[in-house]
Amino acid sequence: MTDYTGKAIDILLVEDNPGDARLAVEALKESKIQNNLHVVTDGEEASDFLFKKGKYAKAKVPDLILLDLNLPKKDGRELLAEIKNDPALKRIPVVILTTSKAEEDILKTYNLHANCYITKPLDLDQFMKVIKSIEEFWLTIVVLPPNKIN
Repeated sequence: MTDYTGKAIDILLVEDNPGDARLAVEALKESKIQNNLHVVTDGEEASDFLFKKGKYAKAKVPDLILLDLNLPKKDGRELLAEIKNDPALKRIPVVILTTSKAEEDILKTYNLHANCYITKPLDLDQFMKVIKSIEEFWLTIVVLPPNKIN
C-alpha cells in the first residue's frame, strides 16, 4: 500500500543504538505499507540529510521522522527545533522515540512541536509492537502533509 499520491512513504529514522535501529528496520520491512526507510546515526548526519548537505544532496524529504533524543554530535532536541523552525520541514510529523521518561523531555519536545512522544520499551517484543503501532497509526490512519513549501 502507498500513500494518497501512489508513492512509497519516505521515513527518516534517527537512531544511534544499532540494536534499536535494526529492530525498526525489521519491523518496517514487514510493513504492508510500501516505505523507504533511511537510517542516520547522529543529529549532525540527520541535519545533513534533511538540509541536503554533502552526501545527502539528493536525499528525499521524508514524510515521517522517527527521532531519538539522546544522540551524539547534535541531540534530538536541537534537531527537532531546527526541523520545526524551517518552513520547508516544519510540517513533517516527528515522532519522538526515546528511552527518556523525564517530564522535562516530554514537555520540551511538545513545546518544540513534536507530533508525539513514545518511550521505547526495553522488552524486544514490546519494542516491535511499538514500531508496528507507529506504522499502523502514522502510515495507515493519518493523512500525511505533502512535502512541499507553501
